[in-house]
Amino acid sequence: MKFLRNLLAAILGCLIAFGIVFAMFFIFAALVGSADDGVRVKPNSVLELSFSEPISDYLGKDDSDPFAALFEEGQGLDEILHAIEVAKNDSKIKGISIKTSFLLAGMAQAQELRRALQSFKEAGKFVYSYSDFYTQKDYYLASVADELYLNPQGGMDFKGLASEVLYYKELQEKSGVKIEVIRHGKYKSAVEPFLSDTMSDENRSQIKELITSIWTSMLEDISNTRNIDVARLNLIADTLGGRMPKYAMQSGLVDGNLYFDEYEAVLREKMQLETDVKINYVSLTDYATVASKKNLKSGTEKVAVIFAQGEILYGEGNKEYIGQGLINRALKKARDNDNVKAIVLRVDSPGGSALVSDIIWREIELTKQLKPVVVSFGNVAASGGYYIAAGADKIFAEPTTITGSIGVFGTIPNINQLAGDIGINAEQVGTNKNSVDYSLFEPMTDTFRNQVLEGIESTYDTFLERVASGRNMTVEAVNEIAQGRVWSGVDAQRLGLVDELGNLDDAIAAAAELAEMDDYGIRKYPKYKSDFEQLMDDLGGAKAKIGASFIKEELGEEVYNTFKEVKQLTKKKGIQTRMPYTLNIK
Repeated sequence: MKFLRNLLAAILGCLIAFGIVFAMFFIFAALVGSADDGVRVKPNSVLELSFSEPISDYLGKDDSDPFAALFEEGQGLDEILHAIEVAKNDSKIKGISIKTSFLLAGMAQAQELRRALQSFKEAGKFVYSYSDFYTQKDYYLASVADELYLNPQGGMDFKGLASEVLYYKELQEKSGVKIEVIRHGKYKSAVEPFLSDTMSDENRSQIKELITSIWTSMLEDISNTRNIDVARLNLIADTLGGRMPKYAMQSGLVDGNLYFDEYEAVLREKMQLETDVKINYVSLTDYATVASKKNLKSGTEKVAVIFAQGEILYGEGNKEYIGQGLINRALKKARDNDNVKAIVLRVDSPGGSALVSDIIWREIELTKQLKPVVVSFGNVAASGGYYIAAGADKIFAEPTTITGSIGVFGTIPNINQLAGDIGINAEQVGTNKNSVDYSLFEPMTDTFRNQVLEGIESTYDTFLERVASGRNMTVEAVNEIAQGRVWSGVDAQRLGLVDELGNLDDAIAAAAELAEMDDYGIRKYPKYKSDFEQLMDDLGGAKAKIGASFIKEELGEEVYNTFKEVKQLTKKKGIQTRMPYTLNIK
C-alpha cells in the first residue's frame, strides 16, 4: 500500500512539474514575441546582411504563433526582399553592409537578392561588403556593392562553374541491389547514373551548355557593377586571378584587403562619423520584424501569391515538399476569394510524382478560367515543377533558373542478385495470371516492364500535350526540346518555354496588369504548421523526430544532402516527372 501511495505521489509530482515547465515555456515564448515587438531602429543605422541560415523562397509562418521565432529555422526570401525594400525608403537606414560567407541559397535566389540591392543603391544609399572568404556565390551577390573588401589572410573562390554527377552501375553489380529503369525511348540522358559508370557525350554537352549559360549570366551582372568586361573576368577565372587576397585586389575583383576594424573605419568615413563613434548596426532578423509591419502594397483588391517549393510527392505537403493537399486548397481559397483578382504561383521544384503534378495542373486550369494565373520560377522548375506551370497565362524565370526537363521515367529497386547471394528465395502465389505483378526478390518480367512502359509513354505524351497547349506550340516542337533536357532561364525564354526573364515582383506586376489593377495588396498562401506544432503532432503520434539542423551538424552538409536524397527515394511512388539526377553546381 505504501508503494502504491509513493508511486501515485511520484506520478502526480511529475505531472505538476511538467505543467509548470510547460507554463514557463509559454510565458517565455510570449516574452520573446513581445521583445521582437520592441525592436527599435536608431537614426544613422546600417542594415547588416549576414545570411547564416538556409534561404527558402517562403517560410509560411503564422504571425500569431508565439513559437515561430523560437523553432523556425532558415530565412524566407520574401521577407528578406521586403525588408530591403522597406529599408530603401527608411530615412534611419543609411546603407547596407553585407557580411557573409557560404551563402546557403540557390543561384536564382542570389540573383533576386542582387537585384534588390541594386534597387537599394539606386535610391541613393550605399552598399558595402566585407568577408573573410568569398565563395563564387558569395562574390556574385557581393559584387553588387559599391565597394568590396577581403580579409588580408582570407581567400576567394573565382574559377568558373562545375557540376558533378555520381554514377552507380558498378555499385549495383557489386552490391546486388539494382535500380530497374524504365523510360521513354528517346529520353537519352534520363537516369543515366543507374545505367552507366561514365557520362555520355550527349549528357556532358547539355550540362556544359547549362552551366555555361548560368556562368555567363553571372559574369554579365558582375561586369556591370565591377566595370570589368566579361572576357577579362573569364581570364581571371582561368588563371585563378582571385586565389589570394592580393591577387583579387590586383585583378579588380575587390577594392582592398582589410581587417574588419579597418573595414568599419571605411564605413565610418562613408557615414562621416567620428573615429570613436559606434556604428549603429541593425541585423536583418531584427529589421525584418520591423519591416513586416509595413505593407508596401495595401489595396483592397489582392494578388494571391502561392508558393510551391520542394519535391512533388503524393500527400498533404508542407514547407519542404509539394503535395496536392495544401497547394490545391490554396488555389481554391484564392479563386473563391472575391478580393483576390489574380494569382501568382511561385515554383521552386525539381519535380516528382507525375500524378500529383497533373492533379495540381488541373486545379490551375480550373483557376485560370476565373482569374489570371502567372508563374514565377525560382532556383529550379524542372520536369514536374514545369508541368504544374505549363498552362499559366504567363511564365517568368530568372536567367539562372534551371528549367525544362520535360520527360518521364520510372525507377524500381530490385534485390534479386543480393537475395540469391545471401540465400533468400521468395515464392509467390496468386489467384490470377497477373495478380503477382512484381517482386523485389525476382527479376522483372517482360510483361511487367511493358505494362510500366505503357504508362510512361502515356504520361510523356500527356506531358507534351499539356506544354504544347499551354505554350501555344505544336507537340512536335515541344518534343524537340523535351527528352528530359534541362535549360537555363535564358535558353528557356529563347525556346518559348517561358515568356519573360524576371523575378517574383515582375510576375506579380504582370498578374495585376492582366487583372487591370493599379492599386492592390498581396496575400500569401499557404500557411504551414510551425516546427513546434509539428513536434506536438509527432509527439501525439509517438513519433518525435530529431531536428534536421542537428542531423546536418553531425553529418556535415554533403553527407546530409546524400541522406536527404536516399530518404526521398523511399517516398517516390508511381511514374516520376522530375530531374533524373541531382546537379551539384559549384
